[in-house]
Amino acid sequence: MLILLAAQTVLSAEIVTTMVIIGVLITLVVIVLALFSSCVKIVPQATTMVVERLGGYLTTWNVGVHLQVPIIDRVAMRVNMKEQVVDFPPQPVITKDNVTMRIDTVVFFQITDPKLFAYGVENPIMAIENLTATTLRNLIGDLELDQTLTSREIINTKMQSTLDSATDPWGIKVNRVELKNIMPPTAIQDAMEKQMKAERERREVILIAEGEKKSAILRAEGKKQSAILDAEAEKAAAILRAEAKKEAMIREAEGQAQAILKVQEANAQGLSMIKEVGLDEATLRLKSLEAFTKAADGQATKIIIPSEIQGIAGLAKATAEVIKSEK
Repeated sequence: MLILLAAQTVLSAEIVTTMVIIGVLITLVVIVLALFSSCVKIVPQATTMVVERLGGYLTTWNVGVHLQVPIIDRVAMRVNMKEQVVDFPPQPVITKDNVTMRIDTVVFFQITDPKLFAYGVENPIMAIENLTATTLRNLIGDLELDQTLTSREIINTKMQSTLDSATDPWGIKVNRVELKNIMPPTAIQDAMEKQMKAERERREVILIAEGEKKSAILRAEGKKQSAILDAEAEKAAAILRAEAKKEAMIREAEGQAQAILKVQEANAQGLSMIKEVGLDEATLRLKSLEAFTKAADGQATKIIIPSEIQGIAGLAKATAEVIKSEK
């Protein structure tokens, strides 16, 4: 019985020892896994890690999987390599003509050197903010109010150049600086609004005057063109009237010439008849009258009667004698 109890006691001790060993092994495995997982570092895209060994800078990890020596190495800083935007609160500034205003700025920057960014300045964002405020005060102090309001692009360019040069030792590149809001005092804003209103009214008056001037010029041009057209029409009408009169005179002269030719032909015929048949004076006059009748056959506008025919009585007497002789 004692032997059996002793065997059971030994078996129980062995089981306990085995369980303890298993527990220790499991603990060691967990510790090893934990150490291994802490040693494996995965760096995502657009991110870098600054690694130190025993408190000193060791290297910079870029995108990918990296192994870290436990206890000796540590990640000092995780750096975002994307372009970042910082909106700084409004800063009071004084212009050259002693006008106090508030201006807030927006800075676009990007980290180019993680090592310089980690060890160059204690608080980079605060350093950029203070540097922006001082640079802005210096630039605005050399400008008057009107220049400040109309020179945003110049101020942005100068601030970007100054900040980029100052932040280069910190591993930071300032890509762009923008003046977000320029807020002058209320009294200055009221005066500016009145000035703008007066300027708009002046432009309105000028535009109205220019419109009236152009309208008057157009009316004068219209009257001028109308007078020119009337004169040209009158000229054309006068030319046409003169040409018509000229044509009428030519036609009248042609008719007179034809009548004269007819009379000459009639005289020639009468003389030939006289020579042939020996007609007396009365017959000759009657034949001349007949010739004139033929000459006035509607072809001539005028009839020229020769002076040999002395009167109606002589013409009638001659006619009667001719009829008598024919009988």
